[in-house]
Formats: sequence, structure tokens, C-alpha cells
Amino acid sequence: MQLFHVLMGKRKEESVSNRGSQKKQRKEYTDILGDEPNEEETLQFSANSSASSQSPDGEVGIIESIQLKNFMCHSNLGPFQFGSNLNFVIGTNGSGKSSVLTALIVGLGGKATATNRGSSLKMFIQKGETSADISITLRNQGRDAFKPESYGASITVNQHINQDGSRTYKLKSKCGAIISSKKEELIGILDHFNIQVDNPVSVLTQEMSKQFLQTKNEGDKYKFFMKATQLEQMKEDYSFIGKTKKNTRVQIEQGEERLEELKQVYLEKKEIFKSIAFVNDMQSRLKDLKHQMAWAVVSEMEKEIELLKEGVKAEEGNTEFLQKVEEWQVKVNEAEKKYKAIQDKLITVSEEAQALHPQCISLKAEVQAKRKAVNETEIVYNRSKTELKRLGKDNEQLCKRIEELKSCANQASEPEKLERQRRIAYLREQLKAFHDEEIMIDQQVDQFQQAISKCREEQSRLGREKNDVQQALDAKQKQLRDLKDSKTNTLKRFGPHIPAFLEAIEVAHKQGRFKKKPLGPLGALIHPKDPELILAIESCLKGLLQAFCCDNHSDEKTLQFLMSKYFARGHRPQIIVNKFQNKIYDTSQRAVRHPEFPSVLTALEIDDPVVANCLIDMRGIETILLIKNSRKAREVMQCNQPPKNCKEAFTAEGDQVFERRYYSSSFVRPRFLSQDVEAEISHLEREIENKRAQLTASQQRLYSIKNEIRQNEDHLCGHQRHQKQLQIKVRTANAEIADLENMEEHQSADVHILQDEVEENKSRMESVKQDMQLQSRKMEELENNLQAAEKQLEEVKEKIHQVEEIAGPIKAELNQAESEVENSKRRLQHYEDKQREHVACVNKHKDLLVAKRNELEEKMAKARQIFSERITVTRTVKSLDAEMNRLREKINSESSHRGNREEIIQQFRYARERYEDASNKVKNLKRFIAVLDEVMTERLKVYRQFLRSLSMQCKLHFEHLLRVRGCSGNIIFDHKNETLSITVQPREEEKASRSDLRSLSGGERSFSTVCFILSLWNISESPFRCMDEFDVYMDMVNRRIAIDMILERADFQRHRQFILFTPLTMSSLPMSPHIRILRMPDPPRDQRTLNFQNRNNRDEDQ
Repeated sequence: MQLFHVLMGKRKEESVSNRGSQKKQRKEYTDILGDEPNEEETLQFSANSSASSQSPDGEVGIIESIQLKNFMCHSNLGPFQFGSNLNFVIGTNGSGKSSVLTALIVGLGGKATATNRGSSLKMFIQKGETSADISITLRNQGRDAFKPESYGASITVNQHINQDGSRTYKLKSKCGAIISSKKEELIGILDHFNIQVDNPVSVLTQEMSKQFLQTKNEGDKYKFFMKATQLEQMKEDYSFIGKTKKNTRVQIEQGEERLEELKQVYLEKKEIFKSIAFVNDMQSRLKDLKHQMAWAVVSEMEKEIELLKEGVKAEEGNTEFLQKVEEWQVKVNEAEKKYKAIQDKLITVSEEAQALHPQCISLKAEVQAKRKAVNETEIVYNRSKTELKRLGKDNEQLCKRIEELKSCANQASEPEKLERQRRIAYLREQLKAFHDEEIMIDQQVDQFQQAISKCREEQSRLGREKNDVQQALDAKQKQLRDLKDSKTNTLKRFGPHIPAFLEAIEVAHKQGRFKKKPLGPLGALIHPKDPELILAIESCLKGLLQAFCCDNHSDEKTLQFLMSKYFARGHRPQIIVNKFQNKIYDTSQRAVRHPEFPSVLTALEIDDPVVANCLIDMRGIETILLIKNSRKAREVMQCNQPPKNCKEAFTAEGDQVFERRYYSSSFVRPRFLSQDVEAEISHLEREIENKRAQLTASQQRLYSIKNEIRQNEDHLCGHQRHQKQLQIKVRTANAEIADLENMEEHQSADVHILQDEVEENKSRMESVKQDMQLQSRKMEELENNLQAAEKQLEEVKEKIHQVEEIAGPIKAELNQAESEVENSKRRLQHYEDKQREHVACVNKHKDLLVAKRNELEEKMAKARQIFSERITVTRTVKSLDAEMNRLREKINSESSHRGNREEIIQQFRYARERYEDASNKVKNLKRFIAVLDEVMTERLKVYRQFLRSLSMQCKLHFEHLLRVRGCSGNIIFDHKNETLSITVQPREEEKASRSDLRSLSGGERSFSTVCFILSLWNISESPFRCMDEFDVYMDMVNRRIAIDMILERADFQRHRQFILFTPLTMSSLPMSPHIRILRMPDPPRDQRTLNFQNRNNRDEDQ
């Protein structure tokens, strides 16, 4: 038996008031219906409600399309574009019809159990996949659209189901922009459109329909009707209000008991309050003394102000420091004038030296060119000399050969000739063998040379890698030593010499060498608020973390001099000159502000305003955002317009993000600002071990390469030796062949040829001798030119040296003048500071005088409040205060016997307030109960009318739809016992009694189900209605009638969307622009077989 399970009901909100506020309210027609409405009135009501709902604004909430990915047994299904009115989804079993319906329920927030196809969302993920996706597009047009300014004409709900059963949402606008990812937003959309995916009237599966028709419990059928019409939700709301009213009555009873107790306490305190009437005289005297005290304070403050005015006048007349400032200003001007004159003199001398430098450079180039020409001529001369020696040796050998030929005997005998020919043939065969062997050895030599070349390239590459690893290892080890040292002194993170350098700055400051003490390193004076942003801040500030800040250029020079003692040139920290101020710049107009992400300025706790101002000037930290997630950083900076005043951003990994560029960081770990030193040390130790392992592997590989090179070189040397031996053998054989062949020839022809060669050789020797003489003369001439150029160069160098010797004393004089300027400025600064202190002191006294006058006005105002007319007081504040204290002691003594008067009054007032407050609360609760009873009586009356109206409409529509087929039936509602029974008679001509649905055939039950669902559709408010395989058990006649009924209903309610699923063909449908048929693709063979087996589990009677 196939099971139908009914899940329906509307989502409940957290409170009674919220339940109704976010939903479309159902109209209550209390003015049309009475207690017992007749059929004619009810049908008129139905027609009016249907006609009124055909407004063009009714298209909000219908489904435009749906697409599935890795859902159930489908890797990619859709997208399916649905029409706005009637849609038939047809396809064979296993093609995905039920998957689409299940995805609709799940995709719009329904629970997995509501689909009757799984107990958990993870069961819907296709086998072998890790996630599934559902995309549903809802129409959002017209007057009732949901946030049209954000979403536009449609809303796309994307749901991603994870392997652990969790799911996430993305709500997109018409243009694809993500508007929200919160489920609350989806619930708001569904409530706005009145979409209820777990309501069987909106989405009816086969299982739900069958369970409803097969149930024997008429109470379950009644619950089905109540849930479908949302009446159950109203009933639960009224029940909740009833419980609230009961609890309120209990509170009233408890409040009345408490009110009686508070009344007794109030009456007791009232009697005590009436009995106190003492110490009036002392209170009056104390009041008079308070009046005198107020004006006595004013008189004493007036005297104090007069003394202060006299002091300010005396201070303003003191001009000692102003005169000193003017005197030292004149001395500073004179010293600067003297310094300028010496500086101009030095510049003149330096310009002379500078003028000689181009000449010196030109002469150097000329000397180098002439020296090169001499060397080239000498090479040509030596080459000719060598050629002459070679020609002399050739001449000697030719003469010797001529003598040998002349002394040679006559032609040898015939046997000797044959022996020579045999020997020549043997030697030629040997030459051929030697040649073949030499070719083979040449090939092997080439192979060994190529192997050695490749090994040497690999050796060179490994050597570079080894050096890189060694350098990285040394740097890591140094960084590790610095980190370990920083455990006792955090300043050592910025360099091993930083603590000593800071001590030297402190000593120089105490000696007065700095006008204002420099600050640094800047990284030691800032503290990140969020540890996850440390790497981002270091990537942003970089070298500024080690920089120092000076107030003026004089302090900068002093600091440079100190740095030269502790840091090598090229490795000194940066020095920034920035006027020191006591407050941070106002960046409110140019700073970036983001509700979610901080700027570098707001992410730091900065010890000194000077440091903050320095970083603002140098790096613009108020305009740089810190965004931990790189994807989010791209969205903020590149997907949309960057935030106002934002120039760039940094991620937690240190990556730099601009509006159109993205740069990955070369930093992996923070170096200076890390707060967990132990973790950094542990990380560095692991990195050092890895580097050591890399270094060991490189050394082993280098050793292996060296062995391979040595073996190849040994083989190469052996083959080269063998090659030389072959060459010697070839030369020996060729010489022997030449000797044997020469013996067969006549000597006379050879002698003449050799003599011609001797003559030719002599003429060549003579030509070479002449060339040598020319080269010798040319070389001598070039050497003379070279000596002249070298002499001229030495003269220019001497002139430059003389100018530099003249500039030396001038530089010393300039340094002395600079020292005088600095001393004069220091003295001037001293007296300027004194003058400023004097002016500040005068201003302070003036401010104090103004404050005293303001205080005097306040005291006078308070005195007038105490006593409006001024009193001439001769007594001091001290004597008045003493008398007031004596009176207070007497009043307190009396109060200790009878109780404190103020406490008695306070207790009386407190008891009265508690009693009145409790009385008002009880009265308000009683008034609330009365109003609630009146409202609930009226609401329950309307609820009962509404219940009868809907049940009557459902009944009449059901009977009307059955009559279309020629059947008859009835729905009987028992609202008192909460039961619903359905009876159907298949044919009017059959006189048998009406039967329960269970006794009908499968097709008749399905047709009855369609009639009942259409009846519920007529009285429900939902933008779309879905029904799965509505005609699967009908015969063709019932199916035709059911389809005609659905077509009629869909044509009448064109503002509603109908989606019907069937495995049967719909070729008989009429052509209409309001009807769309979607055919599902046929499933693969294995999938179709599997689904067929599942359908075999159905009952045979269906």
C-alpha cells in the first residue's frame, strides 16, 4: 500500500501580536453572513471573493523557474521555466518529477520530514557528491511586491545543502546581486507572499493524499481541513489568549492580597509621620546660618580675586625673557650670515673641483683607449715574429729533404717494389680500421662531454640553491636569536643594537643634545587590538616599524651621528622629521569609516600622538581598511565602489588590495608585533629544522653530482688518451705510406718542386720581416702617445688634489660656524622656552582669574537661590561652619531619641508610593481583563462565523464538482466534536447507499481527492498550488473530467499558478497561452529500473 502522509500548518511566530502582523489577513465577512448562512449566500460570497482576487497585483509569489544540482539522483536538472497560470509536468517514472516537488518544499525552507522522502536533508544529496544546490525564482511584481527597490521584479532563493545536513541560503535580486543570506529574510518573504510549503493545499504529494483518504479517524480529516484553511492557527492563538487571561486573574488575586498588606504598612507610617513636630526653632536658626554662609563664601572669593588680579598685573610687567630672546635672535642671525659666507666659499672651491672631474674622466678613457691600441699592436708584432720562426724551420726541412733526394740511390729492384706495394695495401687497411675506431671514440667523447656539461649545470644550480638555503637559514637563526633575546627585552625584536642605541639617545637627551627627545622604534609604541590583524598591520607599515621620529632637522643630524656608531651604512633605520604635537590630527573628513571593518588607525592602540601623526603623514593609516577574509576584501574593494576615502585594504594574510589590483604578501609570519613569542620561537625552530634538512639534501645531491662528474671526466680522459694514440698511429701509417710511395718515384721532379718551395718560402720570410719593422715603428709611436696622455692625466689629478687640500680648512671652518649657529639657536630656544613658560604662566593666572570670576558668579547665583538679597556678613566662613555643625549635632541628638525626621518622612512617602502603585496595577489588570473578555467574545463569534462560512463553501464546491461527473457526495462537518466525514456515491443511477472513500476504486478515490482539493483551493489564499500524480489511478473518463475541472478552475483563477505532475501524456490538452507543458527528460536505464522497483511497493488494489 502506498502511504500518504499529511503535513500542513502555518509557521508560528513568537508572540500573538507578531503572528498576525506579517501575514496577509483573511477578510472576515461578518456583515454578509449570519449565524446560519444558507447555500445561496455562501455561493455569492465565494464568487465575490474569487472575482475580487483577480487583480493584476496577484502575480507576486508564483514560481518562475527551478533548477537542481546533485539533488537526489539527479546531477543537473533544469532550469524549468513555469508559466504564470497552468503547468503540467509530465515524464516517465524516475525522470525527476517528484524530485522537483521535493526540491520545492525543501528549497523554500520546508523540513525534510515534510517531503515523506527522507528524515534528514543530507539524504537528498546525490550519492558520491558532497553537497546539493536548489535554485527557485519567485515573481515579485506589482503593488504587493516585497522590497522591490532591493530585489526588483523577481527573487531567486539559492539553497546549498551540506554533507552534514546543514543548509545555507542566498537571496538574490533580479540582476543576481546577493541581498541577504539570513533565513529570517526568507521567512519574511514567504509570509509576505502567503506561501506555505508544508500546507497540503499548496503542495500535495501522493503520500499526503492517500493517507488522508485512507484514514479511518474522522478527527484527523477535520484537522486536515483546519490546517488547510489556517483555522487551526487561529484556534491556537485564542487558546493562548485564554491561558494568558487565566494567568492574569491569578496575578490579580495575588495583587489584592499584597495590596491589603501594603495598606496596613502605609497607615502605620502615616501615624508616625503625624506625631513628629519638633526641632523647628533649631531648623530655622540653621536655615538663617545657611543664608549667611552662602554670602560669606562670596565675600571671601571676591577678596581672593583682587589678590589674583594684582599678581597678573605684576607678571605682565616683567620683560626680562623677551629682551633675552631678542638679544640671542640677533646673535643667531649673525652666526647664520657667517655660516652662509663660508658655505658660499666652499661651494666655489667645490665647483672648481667639479669642473676638473669631467676632464679627468675623459683623460682616463683616452689613456685606456691608447693602452689598448699599444697592446693590440704588440700582439700583431708577436704574431709576425712567430710566423717568421715557423717559416725558418720549414726552410731548413725543405733544404734537408732536397739533400736526401739528391743522395738517394737509383731505382730499387722488382722484388722490393712488390714488397712495398703489399706493405702499402696492409697499411691502408689499418688506416681504415683506425678511422672507424676514431669515429666511434669521437661519439663517446661527445656523450661524456654532454653528460659533464649537464652535471656542471646541475651542480651550479644546486650550488645556488644551497647558498639561498644557507642565507635563509642564517637569517632564520639570527631572527630566532633576536626573538629569544626579546623574551627578556622586547626591544631586541627590532634589532640587537636597539636597547643600547635607545640608552645612547637617553644620555644625549639628558646632555641637552636634542631639543626634543626622538621617538622610536615606532613599532614598539603601537599595539594591535586584534591579534589576527598583526600580519596585516606589519605588511602595511613595513620599514616604518623600525623608523625613528624627530621634531626638527637639527635633532635628525644628531640622531644620524648616533646611528653611525651602532648601525652599518645601508642598514640604518629610517628617520622621519615631523613637528611634535600633543594631540592626534583631526581625520574626521578624510578617514575611511566602515560599519564592519576597522582602519589601521582604529585597529591600533598608540602610546603617543606624535607616533599616530607620523604614521598618518607617512602611510595614511586612516584611509586603509583591514579585512580579514581575502574574498570579502575583493568584494568590498573591487566588486563595488570602494568605501569613501578608502585607498587600499590589507587582509589577515598580509595581501594588499586596491580597487583594480591585488598583490600577494611575501610575509608569512609577523616579526615585530607578535604577542605570542613562544609560538613564534616554536614556528622559527621548525622552519630552521626544515632549512637544515633542505641544506643536507642539497649537500648530498652536490656530493653525488661531483662523483658523477669525476667518473665522467675519468672516462673522458681515457677516451681522449685512446684518441691521441689512434692519431699517432694514423700519422705513423700515413708517413710510412708516403715514404714507400716516394721511393717509387724519380727524385729529379721532387727536387725541382722542393727548390721552388724554398724560393717561395724565402720571399714570404722577407715580407714578414718588413711587416715586423712597420709594426715596431707603430708600436713605438703609440707608446709615446700613451706616455703623453698619462702625464696629462697625472697633471689633472694633481690639480684636483690641490683644490681638495684648499677645501679641507674651509670645511673645518664651516663645521665651526655650524656649531656656533647651533649653540646660538640652542640658547635662543632656551630663552624662547622661558618666555613661553612665562606667557603660559600669565595666561594660566588669567585663566584662573576667569575661572574664579565664573565661580564667583556661580556662588552668587547659588547664594541668591538660597537667599535672594545680599547680606553683609562680618563673620568668617569658618566660624559660621562651626556654629552650623553644633546645631546639626543638637538636631541629630534629638533625632536619636525620637528617630530621624527625614527618615520618617522618607519611609512614609515610600510606603504611600508602594501602596498607590500596587493599587493602580490591580485596577489596570482588572480593566485589562474586562476589555479582553469583551474582545474575545466578539472575536470568538467572528471565528465561529468564519468557520461555518469556510466549511459551507468547501461542502458546496465539493458537491458541485462531484455532480460534474454524475456522482453525488457530501462532506459532513461536526464542529462540536471536531470531525469530518466524506461520503461519495459513484453514479446517481445507482441506488446503493453512499460509501466511504475506502470502498471506492483507485480511480474514483483519486477523482474524489481532486474534487476535495479543488474545493479547498477555492477557499485558500496561496500564490501557487502543486499536486503530484493526480491522475495516476484514474480511468480515462475520470481523468478527462478531472482535467477539465482543473482547466476550468485555472482559467477562472488566472492570477493563481497551478503545477500538476503526471506520468501520463497530456496530448489532448487544448492550445492556450495560459497552459504550459514541461516534459522531463527520460532517466538513465539503471535509474529507471531502480524507481520501477520502488513503485512495486504500492498496494495492488491501486
